[in-house]
Amino acid sequence: MTEQLDQWPTGRLLSAVARRIERDWNAHLETWELNHASLPVLFLLSRAPLSQRELAHAAGVTEQTMSRVVARLERSGYVARHPHPADRRRHEVTLTDSGRTALGEAGDRRIAEEMTVRGLSAGQIAQLRELLAVMLAERPHANDPAPGEYSPLGRLRGQVEPGAHG
Repeated sequence: MTEQLDQWPTGRLLSAVARRIERDWNAHLETWELNHASLPVLFLLSRAPLSQRELAHAAGVTEQTMSRVVARLERSGYVARHPHPADRRRHEVTLTDSGRTALGEAGDRRIAEEMTVRGLSAGQIAQLRELLAVMLAERPHANDPAPGEYSPLGRLRGQVEPGAHG
């Protein structure tokens, strides 16, 4: 297998590992009826209620996609939609108590970190984090947070946030 992997482009290796980690992460999140797309929404809402449009923008997805994510979270009892206090045409999405509990349990960074770096030594983990930080810095995204600010999407500008997938 190693000889075959030697022939793969680096991007393919990175993508294959990311898909496998995402599958493991989704299997973990399924316990709470969550997935890699819905957990960041709970993180966003843990700060303050937001409209679906604001959630979509913050998550970097379309409003249609966010509508499906919010509907699923609402069916699970993790979020609620309420009329916006200042604009009756809009709705706010809020995190419920059960959503806050699910976020605390399902979003445990320690578990996610263990899943992500399984098989690596402490030195390899540090090296991997440095390399990923360089790669992220070379590919800035409009929704990246300010330096040092935690992003509910699991990134720090120029640094990979352990355990946050999405």
